[in-house]
Amino acid sequence: MVSEKVVIKNPTGLHLRPAGMLCKEAMNYTSSITFRFENITANAKSVLSVLGACIKSGDELEFICDGPDEEEALRAMVTIVKNGLGE
Repeated sequence: MVSEKVVIKNPTGLHLRPAGMLCKEAMNYTSSITFRFENITANAKSVLSVLGACIKSGDELEFICDGPDEEEALRAMVTIVKNGLGE
């Protein structure tokens, strides 16, 4: 299991389009990919779970990856968030 924290920099947070991009990227990996925000844990492979976390700009997420490709999955999740999720 590996984890890393990253701050959301999208001005509108994780609304439908960036949440969809995040989930699409997470689906490329067999590892379990979740993130924690305050007292919420969300499945990064579920758009509804990501949207339900109500992530706003400036919020800090901790991605947790567990599985055979966990290192690569974590690197991809952190990179896509740092790159702004297409915005």
